[in-house]
Amino acid sequence: MSAHSHTLPASADAATRPQRRAMLLRGASALGLGLLTPLAFAPLHLLPALFIGLGGLFLLLERTPSIRGAFLLGWLFGLGSFAVGLSWITEAFSVDAERFGALAWPALAALAGGLALFPAIALAAARGVAGQTGGGRLLAALAACWSTGEWLRGTVLTGFPWNLAGHAWGFADAPLQLAALVGIHGLGLATVLIATLPALAVSARRLWPLLAAVLGVASLWGFGALRLGQPLPSDLPDVRLRLVQPDVAQSLKWAPEERARILGELLALSRAPGRAGAPTHVIWPETAVPYLVAEEASVRAAMATAVPSGGALVTGAVRRAPDFQARAAMRNSVLVLDETGAITSDGYDKIRLVPFGEYVPLREWLPGVPKLTDGAVDFSPGPPPLALPVPGLPPALVLICYEAIFPGRLPAAGPGPAWLLTVTNDAWFGTSAGPHQHALAARLRSVELGLPMIRVANGGISFVTDAFGRERARLPLGARGVLDSPLPAALPDGTPYGRFGDTPLLATLALLLAGVVLTRGRTA
Repeated sequence: MSAHSHTLPASADAATRPQRRAMLLRGASALGLGLLTPLAFAPLHLLPALFIGLGGLFLLLERTPSIRGAFLLGWLFGLGSFAVGLSWITEAFSVDAERFGALAWPALAALAGGLALFPAIALAAARGVAGQTGGGRLLAALAACWSTGEWLRGTVLTGFPWNLAGHAWGFADAPLQLAALVGIHGLGLATVLIATLPALAVSARRLWPLLAAVLGVASLWGFGALRLGQPLPSDLPDVRLRLVQPDVAQSLKWAPEERARILGELLALSRAPGRAGAPTHVIWPETAVPYLVAEEASVRAAMATAVPSGGALVTGAVRRAPDFQARAAMRNSVLVLDETGAITSDGYDKIRLVPFGEYVPLREWLPGVPKLTDGAVDFSPGPPPLALPVPGLPPALVLICYEAIFPGRLPAAGPGPAWLLTVTNDAWFGTSAGPHQHALAARLRSVELGLPMIRVANGGISFVTDAFGRERARLPLGARGVLDSPLPAALPDGTPYGRFGDTPLLATLALLLAGVVLTRGRTA
């Protein structure tokens, strides 16, 4: 051996073994808690899984003094949570399994690993803000940093605010009502505080945190019950909507030989007799018609046969971007047709597009990478939204598919909308948890803005909500049929969240973190 070589004393090596074992145990526990937590989300809604998951993570963080260790805990927790909670994305790769099937699980692993950076940074930030302290200060720091991380996850790059903490209450209408004041992220902050307080009771061996958690749940329910007890304006008179759910298999949707049959089924469902009178307006789902409707007069003439007299047909459709000749691109749109088959307005073009689904990011550097959807041409986003005018109806705020998972937004110009229209195609994800989670996230937009929502899906879940986000009627996942419904009225004065957005929440998070920092040196 070299004269400069040395070995650790046996006693020092022995001293590090328990530390390594403890680190491995904490890491394995964080991963396991992450795997458990998504059971709290749709469709299972096993709420105790959230309390165990987040509460257990808080206890692990208390025993992890380093920022680096906290980062690793958060990443492992997030890896498990997103791997289970987003496992439904693998269904989309099976639609064209020959080309994309082998990519399903690697794509899930990459997505889960990337999104896990948000809880990793949240835990590291919480440990950094709280210093070496634990207890209530660490809990406050964790809740504030976690909620900030969820807000950033819905904002950074294209954003992906899926399965947020507040979504765990989706099994009941009452606790969701807090979103009308502070949005889904504000509800998420309250949820993380409530879910971690029982763990603080265990750690501190005190009763008050448990009582505070019970009071928090009771307050959520009490506020929601009071709000839901308020009267709503009457439904719009002389309006009867027909939501058409054709349940077309994604593997057949764009097959040339299937186009005429699909259009025929849409027309047949639209013209079927109604149980409570004829509809005044018919609504078809996202990209319902497998034609370029704006360019094919014969197709519009056929569609006109489904338009009620004096009413309109609202449909999802694909059309060329205005500058298609200069740069080939398509638009995912919603168009309105009158009874002559004429398109009555400029329509709406989707703004938030799905990466690798509707377009390939950095296409100039990734020329050979295909997207999952049919066709070699990418989609391009539309202009800033305006409320969509529909003959015989008040203006609608349109959200196409993926757009409905983002917290509520109102058009910056033009007339204010009186209802939300969401058209979607969740057939990509079969009967997995994905469509259930997507439908719940969409319903939160109704709560946030105080607007009724009409959601029309290709294979479900289609529904109608009132201005409190309560479902009036629905067509379940995997069903083929129609849903006839009046159009509920909007809240006359809107909601605080609709007026102020996330500004009050972000101010609250800043104050909460400042309070932790300023009191960090004090004895608990």
